[in-house]
Amino acid sequence: MAEAPYEAPDRRPLTSRGFAVFQALATTLVRRGVSPNVISTCSIAFAMVAAGALLGTLSCDAAFERGLWLVAAGGIQLRLVANLLDGMVAVESGQASPLGELFNEIPDRISDITVLVALGFVSGSHVHLGYSAALLSVFVAYVRAMGGLAGAGQVFSGLMGKPHRMFIVTVLCLFQGFAPASWQVALLPHDIAAPGFALGVICLGCLVTAFGRLSQIADKLSATQ
Repeated sequence: MAEAPYEAPDRRPLTSRGFAVFQALATTLVRRGVSPNVISTCSIAFAMVAAGALLGTLSCDAAFERGLWLVAAGGIQLRLVANLLDGMVAVESGQASPLGELFNEIPDRISDITVLVALGFVSGSHVHLGYSAALLSVFVAYVRAMGGLAGAGQVFSGLMGKPHRMFIVTVLCLFQGFAPASWQVALLPHDIAAPGFALGVICLGCLVTAFGRLSQIADKLSATQ
């Protein structure tokens, strides 16, 4: 008797999976025999490009600095596209597997940490904010995963999941790349400007999201007792 194909227990609900352009890209990658695990690993490379560009803003002139902010925005979006396509390719090609789940999760955490920590070093930010945002992003993902292990299913709700965090960082990068210099002023004490403010929003949002997910998981588990 043929073994039933592996099905991931939960997938993040993403409207973008239905976009024709991503469906066409996934089909093309399947036809070319590209492994979904390779796509997952590529997301780390894109995140490192983004992080390198962010760190590069510390040692260049103003015009080049703006270009690096835009490179960072592009790297972040390519990272998200890779995160989207790996699952689509895995499902379409029938290569979904427990090992694929590992490749899906670990690169995400590495990518989050890489980008958020790098953002903590840029001008107008603070290293403690970068490390805090990275730690809290991992905690949010941990809570989601624990929900699945506990039997409540993985809860993806909340205002600061991975797509939301990277959306905020992307908007920040575009702001830094295009906004007039007169707009890029300190918003808070200790010369904290837009980059630090964005990390602060991410930290606060992660705390709210983690608490909300824990509450939902606890409610689901209580209902099964």
